[in-house]
Amino acid sequence: MAFPAQRPRRLRTTPAMRRMVSETEVRPRQLVLPMFVREGATEPVPISSMPGVVQHTRDSLRKAVAQAASAGVGGVMLFGVPQVHDATGSGAVDPEGILNVALRDVRDEVGDDLVVMSDLCLDEFTDHGHCGVLDADGRVDNDATLDVYARMGVEQARAGAHLVGPSGMMDGQVGVIREALDEAGFADTGILAYTAKYASAFYGPFREAVNSQLRGDRKTYQQDGGNAREALRELALDLDEGADMVMVKPALAYLDVLARVADVADVPVAAYQISGEYAMIEAAVERGWLERERTILETVTSIRRAGADVILTYWATEVAGWLDR
Repeated sequence: MAFPAQRPRRLRTTPAMRRMVSETEVRPRQLVLPMFVREGATEPVPISSMPGVVQHTRDSLRKAVAQAASAGVGGVMLFGVPQVHDATGSGAVDPEGILNVALRDVRDEVGDDLVVMSDLCLDEFTDHGHCGVLDADGRVDNDATLDVYARMGVEQARAGAHLVGPSGMMDGQVGVIREALDEAGFADTGILAYTAKYASAFYGPFREAVNSQLRGDRKTYQQDGGNAREALRELALDLDEGADMVMVKPALAYLDVLARVADVADVPVAAYQISGEYAMIEAAVERGWLERERTILETVTSIRRAGADVILTYWATEVAGWLDR
C-alpha cells in the first residue's frame, strides 16, 4: 500500500508537538467574566440553574473582581439586580441605582487593572421585563427607549465603565449612546455593541440570575435564529454608528454567524457563552456524562477558533487559572 510522503499524524505524536503546532490559543486576557450584583443582599445568593454562579453582594463583588484581576482575566461585565422594578426602569438611570453603585465599587477596587464593562439594557430594571419602554399598546417603543439608553450610557460612564454594552437590539442605539457620551465629555468610554443578539432558548437561566419580570418574549427586537445575513446588516449599521467592539450572542449555537462577522469586522469581535450553555454543561458534568475541564476548554476554544477576539464566559476566572498552569 502506498502512503503519502506527508502524514498529518506526525504532528500529533506528543503533547509538546501538538502544543507547538496548535493553530488556536486562548489566553486569560481574552476572557471576560459576567457578574451579577443584587441590591440589598447581605450574602451571595446562589443561582439554582447556574451552579457555582451567584448574585453578589457589593462586598463579594469586589472580592470576586479582585480575584479575576489577579488571575489575569481581561475584563468583567456587570449586571444589576434591583429591589424595585417599574415601568420605565428608572433604577437604570439613578446614580445610586445598584448597577451604577457597583461600577463605582469595582473601579475603586481594581482601577484600570482590567476592563470594566456594564450591561446597558432595561430588562433588569423594568416591571415588564422588556429591554425598552412600552407604548400604550404594550409594544417596545424604539425611540423612547433610545432616550433612556442615552442617559444610561452617561451614568454608567460617570460611574466608571470603560465600555458600555447596549444589548437591547434597538435600532440606532449605538449612535445615540455615542453622541450622548461625547456630549457629556466621555469620548474615551467605548461601546461594545450587541450586534447579533438572537431570540434564543438558551437565555433561560439568565432570567433567574437577574430576577427577570418578563412576560411574553423579545422576538420583535431580537434576531431570528434562522437569519445570518441580517447579522451582517446589523454589523454594518453598528460600525457606521461608532461601535468600538461588536458581539455575537449566544456563542455555541451561532458559531457560523460569529465566523461571518469576524471575517468582515474591522473592530474586535466578542462572543458571549451564555447562561444556558453554562447550565447544560454543568448539568451533564454533574451526571457524570462529560469531563468538566476538557469540555469547558473545548467549547471556549471553539468560540475562539470561530473568530472571537474576546469571550464572555461564567468560567472566565477558573479557565484563566487552567491556562496558566
